[in-house]
Amino acid sequence: MIHYEQFVLDNGLNVFVHQDDSTPMAAVNILYNVGSRDEDPARTGFAHLFEHLMFGGSQHIPSYDEPLQKVGGENNAFTSPDITNYYITLPAANLETAFWLESDRMMSLSFDPQVLDVQQKVVIEEFKQRYLNQPYGDVWLKLRPLAYREHPYRWATIGKDISHIENATLDDVRSFFFKYYLPNNANLVVAGNVTVEQVKELCAKWFAPIPAGPAYVRALPNEVRQTEARHEEASAKVPLDALYKAWHMPGRFEPGYYSADLLSDMLGRGKSSRLYQRLLRDNPLFSNIGAYSTSSLDPGLLVVQGTLNEGVSLEEADAAVSAIIQEFIDQPVADDELSKVKNQAEATLAFSEIELLNRAMNLAYAANAGNPDLVNEEAAMIQAITADDIQATARQVLRPDNCSTLFYRRANAENPDEVAA
Repeated sequence: MIHYEQFVLDNGLNVFVHQDDSTPMAAVNILYNVGSRDEDPARTGFAHLFEHLMFGGSQHIPSYDEPLQKVGGENNAFTSPDITNYYITLPAANLETAFWLESDRMMSLSFDPQVLDVQQKVVIEEFKQRYLNQPYGDVWLKLRPLAYREHPYRWATIGKDISHIENATLDDVRSFFFKYYLPNNANLVVAGNVTVEQVKELCAKWFAPIPAGPAYVRALPNEVRQTEARHEEASAKVPLDALYKAWHMPGRFEPGYYSADLLSDMLGRGKSSRLYQRLLRDNPLFSNIGAYSTSSLDPGLLVVQGTLNEGVSLEEADAAVSAIIQEFIDQPVADDELSKVKNQAEATLAFSEIELLNRAMNLAYAANAGNPDLVNEEAAMIQAITADDIQATARQVLRPDNCSTLFYRRANAENPDEVAA
């Protein structure tokens, strides 16, 4: 259970305080309600670029890391299709340093052309190293637009084209910043050895003077229900053929999410899962195989992926996976199998709350979704799922006409430079 108190500043900043007197530390997590799904299709990758730019200094603090390191703190950030999240951990005695740093870059980010140039080069190199020059690195650059035709989940967080980052201008950057990096588009969570009154005083000093901006009203295109199976093939110089299958499923806090997520666990979470037992241990078609859900806020994907053993065709492997999928549709799951994955999921949730920073992040994420109490309701929701729920979800989600399949073939050994789109 994550206990918290909440208040809202006049400028719209939502603030949550989770007090834990058992630690000498504090975590300050600020979540901006912007991710790659909010980008202009002609200017993708900006949310991730901004994650980098926010560490390039503000008008009053040219070096972000140095003052934090002097007080024993650490910081980092990440971007997803749904959010951009910044966090600091430091001794609670030095809490004000975190407020000073985070408020200054919210209010007065440095729009330095040199910083933009440096961070553009960093992101472009990341694009090349992680997505273009790594085996299977471009899978999601191919799988997302195969599965999504309307929703902006159709491009990856890094962006759909490297030129979008290369061509970003200072005007583009300013426009993005003043649209999304606003107190009324953020959730601030302060956790650890702190008090509500202390946080209120620091918020009044450091965040209250920052003016609100126009409210961001998200109006994204809904993904049209998929009604026919999709298939695509690609090839590259990779070690082994690989299979990727994706089905549309409910969003992270929507009805049906937990049964779909548990269904993915039964399919491919760990060595006791059906895919592992049947297609890696008993009949070793795959060298590795697993399943998971993308856990996105808008309707996401249930994904099965695996690399094949030598001599196994993608067609044979795909048919074997499809046969196991069909069993979930045709037959109810056993109570003991369901209980096992429910307990695993609840244990994962409990372990995630051991770390102070994780508690702060989980609270911020639920608050951003519109209901901070969700952070304390998940365990009960997981345990409430029944075998009938799983089968109903399998019939709804794992339909063949709801599936997008990518065959990723190893390039022809006789022509190793062959790379097909």
